[in-house]
Amino acid sequence: MRQMILTQVLAPGADLDEASLSARWNLSRTPLRDMLRQLAGEGYVEIRENRGARVAEMSHTTLRSFFQAAPMIYGAILRLAAENATPLQIAELKAAQAHFKDMLENGDVAARALANNRFHEVTGQMAANPYLLPSFQRLLIDHARISMTFYGAAGPEAHSTRSKASAQHDQIIAAIEARDAKAAADLAVAHWNLSRDRIEQFVMPAGLDMALGTAGG
Repeated sequence: MRQMILTQVLAPGADLDEASLSARWNLSRTPLRDMLRQLAGEGYVEIRENRGARVAEMSHTTLRSFFQAAPMIYGAILRLAAENATPLQIAELKAAQAHFKDMLENGDVAARALANNRFHEVTGQMAANPYLLPSFQRLLIDHARISMTFYGAAGPEAHSTRSKASAQHDQIIAAIEARDAKAAADLAVAHWNLSRDRIEQFVMPAGLDMALGTAGG
């Protein structure tokens, strides 16, 4: 269910029919509703009284909030990751990066977006901040969904941009391993700026980019 939402198999705002979901996963209504409540708490779905559940929307308002908050939250997460990461987590991040590189070469659009999402999930675990992590996890849901455009774009420019994103992942790992919190935070902004312009071309409502012209740092 999470993967279907992250990859937009279930579109933002789509109504979730309990009967269909129960049949799909062979669940009775009670565990299904427990699952939906858990996903609502994580930010994947919205539960409306007397109207059922739906996939979390990506509206003009939510996109505005996303583009305003993303560079600040990513910067804070990577700064804390550099300060708090354990050797085991660094090894896990390197494994996530190896998988991401493989998906860039051999995976489809959804596999690329999910692999990138996993890389950033690990940095959130490294940060180990119970106040910041829920906001970061919610941010990653929409980042994965809108990055489907970033990882699906064709042409040499798009390929070059994705290669730069992968190289920045390597630099982020190096900064975290070196315990260089400032470098990690600076890389967060640079990494965000790399993908922001291309994502805006595909998903930003007209005029919204002007309102957020300085959101990237």
